[in-house]
Amino acid sequence: MTTATAHPDDPHYVHRTGWLRASVLGANDGIISVSSLIIGVAAATPEPGAIMVAGVAALMAGAMSMAAGEYISVSSQADSEQADIRREAEALAATPADEEAELAAIYRARGLSEQTAAAVARELTTLDPLAAHVRDELGLSDQLAARPLQAALASGLTFSAAAAVPLAAAWLAPADAITFTVVAVSIIALAILGALGAKAGAAPLIPATLRVVGWGAFAMATTALVGRLFGVSV
Repeated sequence: MTTATAHPDDPHYVHRTGWLRASVLGANDGIISVSSLIIGVAAATPEPGAIMVAGVAALMAGAMSMAAGEYISVSSQADSEQADIRREAEALAATPADEEAELAAIYRARGLSEQTAAAVARELTTLDPLAAHVRDELGLSDQLAARPLQAALASGLTFSAAAAVPLAAAWLAPADAITFTVVAVSIIALAILGALGAKAGAAPLIPATLRVVGWGAFAMATTALVGRLFGVSV
């Protein structure tokens, strides 16, 4: 669902940034980290059992880590936002005239005349002064507000779903073709992820896809090199 605009044929997608960022990050990390681990272990030992154990462990640990990390980091952002809002409410209660003047100065800096800026600040202050300051002074909005639980669920679930792709490829591949199969499947999955992320955010398709595929391929190649050089699982 998109926000209603004066041009419904060309809607905005900024309200998607919270969950879209967490989802793309989780899915990208799921594919890259699990595929890289599988490839690194396979480069060190061809034992399918060890490879699968490493892959399953990476999926479970990674999903929990991504969800917890997103929740903690976005909660910190939410705490900062709420602290700023509380300080703004206190300032409005203590010095309402100064806060209205500050609001008018913001509108003058955006190009309004002094008279118009003062009139807009006065009307918005009469309507809802805190909302006006939160939006125009702090730059916060309901659409872009930090949502820790949403970010944690989006990141953890997408990590698990995406990590299952290289894990399934390793499980179904012949023992002597695990590395090749995981690399091929992961590259395809990363390309699809980049395209879907670009589509969901109405961003250019090719740069987003190449960015995701390029960094994923680099991570897998680096991990395979470490596994081959040292003969240890990483």
